[in-house]
Amino acid sequence: MILLKSLEALHHMLIGKEISSVELTRTYLNHITVADPSVKAFLSVTADTALAQAADADRKIANGEKLGPLEGIPMAMKDNMCTSGIATTCGSKILKNFVPPYDATVTERLQAAGAVLAGKVNMDEFAMGSSTENSGYHPTANPWDLERVPGGSSGGSAACVAAREVPFALGSDTGGSIRQPAAFCGVVGLKPTYGLVSRYGLVAFASSLDQIGPLTTSVRDNAMVLNAIAGHDPKDSTSVPYATPDYTQFLENNVKGLKIGVPDEYFAAGLDPRVADVIKRAIKTFEDLGAIVESCSLPHTEYAMPAYYIIAPAECSSNLARYDGVRYGYRAETEDMITMFKRTREEGFGQEVKRRIMLGTYALSSGYYDAYYLKAQKVRTLIKQDFDNAFNQYDILLSPTTPTTAYTMGEKSDPLAMYMGDVYTIPVNLAGLPGISIPAGFIDGLPVGMQLISKHFGEGTLYRAAYTFEQNTTYHQEIPALVKEVC
Repeated sequence: MILLKSLEALHHMLIGKEISSVELTRTYLNHITVADPSVKAFLSVTADTALAQAADADRKIANGEKLGPLEGIPMAMKDNMCTSGIATTCGSKILKNFVPPYDATVTERLQAAGAVLAGKVNMDEFAMGSSTENSGYHPTANPWDLERVPGGSSGGSAACVAAREVPFALGSDTGGSIRQPAAFCGVVGLKPTYGLVSRYGLVAFASSLDQIGPLTTSVRDNAMVLNAIAGHDPKDSTSVPYATPDYTQFLENNVKGLKIGVPDEYFAAGLDPRVADVIKRAIKTFEDLGAIVESCSLPHTEYAMPAYYIIAPAECSSNLARYDGVRYGYRAETEDMITMFKRTREEGFGQEVKRRIMLGTYALSSGYYDAYYLKAQKVRTLIKQDFDNAFNQYDILLSPTTPTTAYTMGEKSDPLAMYMGDVYTIPVNLAGLPGISIPAGFIDGLPVGMQLISKHFGEGTLYRAAYTFEQNTTYHQEIPALVKEVC
């Protein structure tokens, strides 16, 4: 079944002329028509654009030109990445009908690689949330159980890949927003090192934490997409001039001698014991394959969550000040300007975004900067030092991606309960490290994700470990029932 093919297999089918890019694209567009009324991953389907891009790929094949590994293959992008001429809503009513006049760097790079944009996918408004219930348009469902959330904020990206509506998608990760939905939906999600992938054209939530990364059904596919989007960008002042390798060269089925640390703090209260059992079996798999696994400590972990919920809202209150009804998107029609500002923001933003703007504005207000924001930044340094010390002894760290499996929609109405779902992913963002979530098992038919973390620019080591685990297990081969019905 073509929907289950890897990127590499699809590439070989295209260059072997077993299928044209237009035929391939129509297959995925037809599947979106069938599956998405249930999953609701897409905010917009760009069928005309996709078919035109696919026709370009077919012309290259007909002319005998060399085809890149992603060329002619459909994909989706989270709706917070700018696409020239195509609406970019950020999942918010305040950006409804906003059409960017330029492309994000990742959009340009995927276009240059010849990838076919099938559409823009749903997300928590301005990437603030962990369930995709906070979208200004509609919630997205988890393909494994349509009554449950797909995670967030890149829930649309993870759900559309899990439902095989596209072979790959891009998401963004500020506190776990790629890895957590990847875990809930049983796919592979990488949050790269801060600065490895350009943020130019990514609608900012928290600029010192945001990072774009790929979601795929396999580790190899993930490395192929990272090859296309990683690399220095002079248009992003935080982009690092780092010579990116070919990440597929690290895909070897071998972890002998690899030193893996397992932080004690990630197996504390709040972790579902069934999730802990799955991760312990994964650890045993690594040991059986020759890795050296030891427990370790990240002593300041408990302070990561409160520090994050000072730093991220503070940056969001600054970044979102630009949405005033004058320059972008929605404007409330009133008789005077001040009332227009107030009503535009009141009607345009959802509850979670308003909550974080107020939190951040308070933390940055006169008299509280030193007490909250400055202290949170000092905690951030301590957390980074914990990781630095750990990586003096270990090649990678291993943990659950989330404390639980996907929960039912509406189950976590308390924001604090929702925030705790990111307890294992937030420290990685604070330290600017790369982390990957891969399928590690199932509980009652729901996927469980395992998180692997490495030092800065250690994506190659992550891919090596993740690929080895994948090659020696079968969890990544499982597919949701709604996909089985059409295969």
